[in-house]
Amino acid sequence: MSADRRYEDATALARAFAAGETDPAEAMQAALERMERLNPRLNAVIHPRPERALAEAAASAQRWSQRRASGNALNDRPDGGVPFDGVPMAIKDLGCEQAGEFHHAGARFLVELGWQGSLDSHLYGLLRGAGLISVGRTNTPEFGTTITTEPDTYGPTANPWSLDRSPGGSSGGSAAAVAAGIVPVAHGNDGGGSIRVPAAACGLLGLKPTRGRVSTAPRLGEHRGGFAVDGMLTRTVRDAARCLDIISRPAPGDPYIAPPLGPDESFAGALTVSVSPLRIAVSTGSRGRASPPVRRAVEQAADLLARLGHRIEPDTAPDGWFSAELADHTIVVRTVGMATELAGWAERLGRPMTSDDVEPANWWSAELGRSLPASAYVGALEELARWRRQVMTFWNSVHDIRAAASRGAAASATTPDAESRRGFDLLMTPVLADVTPPLGYLADPADGARRIAELATFVNQANISGQPAISLPTAVDADGLPLGVQLHAAHGGERLLLAVAQQIADAGGFISLGDLQ
Repeated sequence: MSADRRYEDATALARAFAAGETDPAEAMQAALERMERLNPRLNAVIHPRPERALAEAAASAQRWSQRRASGNALNDRPDGGVPFDGVPMAIKDLGCEQAGEFHHAGARFLVELGWQGSLDSHLYGLLRGAGLISVGRTNTPEFGTTITTEPDTYGPTANPWSLDRSPGGSSGGSAAAVAAGIVPVAHGNDGGGSIRVPAAACGLLGLKPTRGRVSTAPRLGEHRGGFAVDGMLTRTVRDAARCLDIISRPAPGDPYIAPPLGPDESFAGALTVSVSPLRIAVSTGSRGRASPPVRRAVEQAADLLARLGHRIEPDTAPDGWFSAELADHTIVVRTVGMATELAGWAERLGRPMTSDDVEPANWWSAELGRSLPASAYVGALEELARWRRQVMTFWNSVHDIRAAASRGAAASATTPDAESRRGFDLLMTPVLADVTPPLGYLADPADGARRIAELATFVNQANISGQPAISLPTAVDADGLPLGVQLHAAHGGERLLLAVAQQIADAGGFISLGDLQ
């Protein structure tokens, strides 16, 4: 349910505002009351802003009253939607800077300084321009560098499905806030599965957009070597689509620009387009990469897609998709990135950074990055570019989903070359290689890094390639906890991902969040 428990998602809540069934002030009060009741157990929202949120909601309520009085509450946009004006959201405390709001990125030295944002990022400006209202900023591991949310500074965030389990990371606080119904949508970012992993752990939809789809202006350029991109965690496909319509506006000087939509296209508009049949590859990796419950979840989702008319090709992935060399090159990019990030903070603070300022794993990362020559960084980027060109031949490059459906229908009338490793529309894999772990399992000083590497074997590829990928809540494990599967499309293929996700949802393929307490 959404922040107002009568409405399933942000879209339903906005429609209720338009109809006068409720208003943003009432919805915000419900969200804040739920946050006050649940957050002490979850530790999801670490910088609440109730007074400002209520004031912004009151202003939104006046705007809705004026719209209704003028007969303009509903608009005539192609997606048939209404503004998200007054809908509660949450912002991850990493990126998406807000002027005057705490911004600590899970880092001890920023907490001690009481660091606050000095400007509104381009992304936050777009969210506020759509009328979304933040209830506060959410917990994240230090600098978002792991897939669980257990920073030393603010302590662990609990998974609403089971308080002893991890909510995933690094957008774990945002995922917990949405799964618990505090807010219907929340901001996250994904530099190594950090939207998709918490979505899978918390039973949500988590879309990692195409590289360059969401601007990092004005602070950041090539964020984390181009690996990282911002997005949103949602409960429904329609909210995921409408949120992407809101935030996918480039800023001047962006280093990457995703393939643009057509003049009459929107992401929300893709949800009504038929896309069957498609050619979909399915892989759970080799050498036992996925555990039995995870393999079953992928097989069940693939069976559903087959019943929907798609052509499924099991045990198929791009050549090199699971290359062991990827880890070596990405370590270079990530460690140099950490060294650069800390150097930037040293310059802003006017003093050197020390091992007392950050957690040991990130200090080690920065030390390694500082020890590497510039040629190692450039060489790693070149090797990853070669890998990217190799694997991208696996996908059809058609971005228009109507054309993809037409082409798929023609292809289904013939017998394809069984050995062909080209021309796929989608790739389905797990998100995590095993069930959601308990808190502490991934933060263990001795074995945490190894465990993370084993669990995250399916997520880094999309960050390196820059492709869009979406985590879908299609199954639960033996303990009744969510398991996610993910779909990858070619660059610019978010509309195709969203259309297929809506097909799965319409066919009853998603688990129910129920009324998590």
